[in-house]
Amino acid sequence: MKTIKGPAIFFAQFMDDNPPFNSLDGLCKWASDLGYKGVQIPTTDPRLIDLEKAAESQTYCDELKGKINSYGLEITELSTHIQGQLVAVHPAHDIMFDAFAPKHLKGNFKGRTQWAIQQMKDAAVASRRLNLNAHATFSGSLLWPAIHPWPQQPKGLIEMGFKELANRWLPILNVFDESGVDVCYEVHPVEDIHDGDTFERFLAATGNHKRVNILYDPSHFVLQQLDYIEYIDHYHEFIKAFHVKDSEFNPTGKKGTFGGYNDWRNRAGRYRSPGDGQVDFKTIFSKLTEYGCDVWAVLEWECVIKSPEQGAREGVPFIQRHIIEATQKAFDDFSGADVDDEQLKNILGI
Repeated sequence: MKTIKGPAIFFAQFMDDNPPFNSLDGLCKWASDLGYKGVQIPTTDPRLIDLEKAAESQTYCDELKGKINSYGLEITELSTHIQGQLVAVHPAHDIMFDAFAPKHLKGNFKGRTQWAIQQMKDAAVASRRLNLNAHATFSGSLLWPAIHPWPQQPKGLIEMGFKELANRWLPILNVFDESGVDVCYEVHPVEDIHDGDTFERFLAATGNHKRVNILYDPSHFVLQQLDYIEYIDHYHEFIKAFHVKDSEFNPTGKKGTFGGYNDWRNRAGRYRSPGDGQVDFKTIFSKLTEYGCDVWAVLEWECVIKSPEQGAREGVPFIQRHIIEATQKAFDDFSGADVDDEQLKNILGI
């Protein structure tokens, strides 16, 4: 068994234009003062990291890591959720996802895809330079419009979709393999990897590439009504990253999983701060510890009611309370005694 590391925090939802949230130094001091031990760094904001420079310069990475370490913090993972999303975008979503593209690539969907692929490769090298062994991202999606089979899916559509998704990711996965870094796909609605079956489809399409792994976030499974505890039993060997995020699912006679096009506050399924929703974190931490999952417990704040500042303050004691110091001895060791074969035979009467 292995003790989960933490508490850590994902900076993505806390960035804004006001201090201390508008700079790496400000965020690190704020997180450290709250009691966090690790930080997950999004790579789309140059105020936090210049990804291209990080891929090119060991000196830059050493200085970046040194700055973060000076606040008593470690980098848990880099995150390329946005870039990973842009590796594969269905045409139905092209215009909306173009909001995440660099200005010079807006409207150039093929160019955007190539940019995203290069960003992913840069993230692999940067992770190696930072001595990280796991990376957080999204898979992107070519098939999400086919999630509910109406009109009926033509034969072979799903297989072709996963084949193409794998073709786009394999060159990226190979760079991560050369860098010794696992790619942890956040299993998430609107991604082609959104549950267990789709993870297995993608894994098979990549030829069981050893760098294909999972970022486990139970909040997304509550919204799908998937058994997030049994999920750990099935896929614990692939879980290399962990988001501590809560959610709740309260269906009514008017709305359920699809949410009726409502905003987040008025959906049946919605995200909450840890401890305010329905996720059984006590069992999750127990399972992950029992299976020896070597992960950081990283707070991801997304809540429709509570402020991010309160969510971050409460996240530290919440995670600390759930981390289990994995035992290195059996509770009944005291009653054991040395035995030999003759004694065993006597006990059994043989």
